[in-house]
Amino acid sequence: MKILIIEDELDLANSIESYLKLEGYVCEKAADYAEASEKINLYRYDCALVDINIPGGSGLTIIRELKALKNNCGIIIISARNSIDDRIEGLEIGADDYLTKPFNLSELNARIKSVIRRIQFKGDNTFEFNEIRVDAQSFQVWVHNKELSLTKKEYDLLIFFLANKNRVLTKESIGEHVWGDYADTLDSFDFIYTHIKNLRKKLLANGALDYIKTVYGLGYKFLANPDT
Repeated sequence: MKILIIEDELDLANSIESYLKLEGYVCEKAADYAEASEKINLYRYDCALVDINIPGGSGLTIIRELKALKNNCGIIIISARNSIDDRIEGLEIGADDYLTKPFNLSELNARIKSVIRRIQFKGDNTFEFNEIRVDAQSFQVWVHNKELSLTKKEYDLLIFFLANKNRVLTKESIGEHVWGDYADTLDSFDFIYTHIKNLRKKLLANGALDYIKTVYGLGYKFLANPDT
């Protein structure tokens, strides 16, 4: 899962990033409006943490931009106590939740999980797609009720595929979503092939249909109906 932290307080942003990385998230940061706007228009995120008062512009404008992109990114406002009117406006224009500073990082993690479940799993901890079942709370996956042993990257790849069924996903978009900013420094995305090959092998070995297809010259597609 990929999180964008839009926060100009460096210590707070670093604390959030460190905590969420330990929880298994891929995190990126933006310290001002221009950087935040650039990132949301270049990359896809599962959830954005948006401070309303950021240098160069307003977090409310960022929220409007995110909603206009229609990419199912969850939005949590993180704001000071004296910005109640901004929080209300943020919720009215599409934010999913808000937290008032200072907040406990464990509570923030719980809010992120709740927002992602609401968007990707329709509010349930467990999501089922044909013979595949996913528990978003425990990060477990079953095929025909047999649990798979997936690495964190394989799990993230599966969730990314399930959230984008029947869409062609380029290697670049997969790398950026699962590996974050680090992917921009790589000369080749060939390593993605290895992770996808291993995920596909584990799914097939446990009786899943062959959902993952290579789209030559473009990337990969997770077919909702592979037999049609």
